[in-house]
Amino acid sequence: MQMTGESFWILRPFNTVFNLVFAGFLLLLVIVSLLLRGKSEGTKRRVLIGACAVTLIGFLVYKYYLGRDAAYNVITASMGGFNWWGELPLQLCNINMILIPIAVARKSRPLMAFCFFLGPLGALMALVMPGNGVSGYSLLLPRMLGYFGTHFMIVIEGLAIVTFGLYRPAFRDMPKTILTALVITFCIFLVNVLLRRTGLHPKANYFFAMETEDNFLLNIFYKWIPCPGLYLRPSVVILAVYMSVITLGFTIGDRIRKKKAPVRG
Repeated sequence: MQMTGESFWILRPFNTVFNLVFAGFLLLLVIVSLLLRGKSEGTKRRVLIGACAVTLIGFLVYKYYLGRDAAYNVITASMGGFNWWGELPLQLCNINMILIPIAVARKSRPLMAFCFFLGPLGALMALVMPGNGVSGYSLLLPRMLGYFGTHFMIVIEGLAIVTFGLYRPAFRDMPKTILTALVITFCIFLVNVLLRRTGLHPKANYFFAMETEDNFLLNIFYKWIPCPGLYLRPSVVILAVYMSVITLGFTIGDRIRKKKAPVRG
């Protein structure tokens, strides 16, 4: 079956275009990390902050065009269509565009840990489970370029915190990182309440803090704790396990490197 030029660009999670684009962004991370090897920490921080600034600008441009996208508004009409108050960078994935620059500028280990562990994770979830209107369409559409470009950038920016050598996962960071996640989640919950009470966005659900939106795992949590905001607390256990596994990998890798390092006499 012959594929037309237009159909080649159709993007769905894990299809050829998705995999090629993802590989391209990861290659970009590797290249930049190599170019920055031996550079000062200040230079690395400025590069990462600059990348986040570009991503945030791209995010705002993408949302501007999304608001003018008639097809997208038809697709999402049942959910109220486009609403600027519902498109703020406050989801688990894109909040890192704001938090990463703050974390690296302040050299805050808890914030950098939060961005490293949860930034790529949240963005990957958005990439492999995209919402209505951003899956099965041509990558060349502005909304597709904006959605996938933004989330791919968030993945590599979160990973860059470690590949640039600005942060190294350690078990001692876990309590503060989990506390940071709880505080941020609570703040986002309050934002949801404010947007709903004022009528600015009656269905505000950043971080899924208010409703499960029929997510299988969140539905289970809500059965255990049927209270908005609080029902997310069991996810802390999953987060702790996830962080432990990744940190253990880094710890083992560091020990292997130390054993292989030549002993200086």
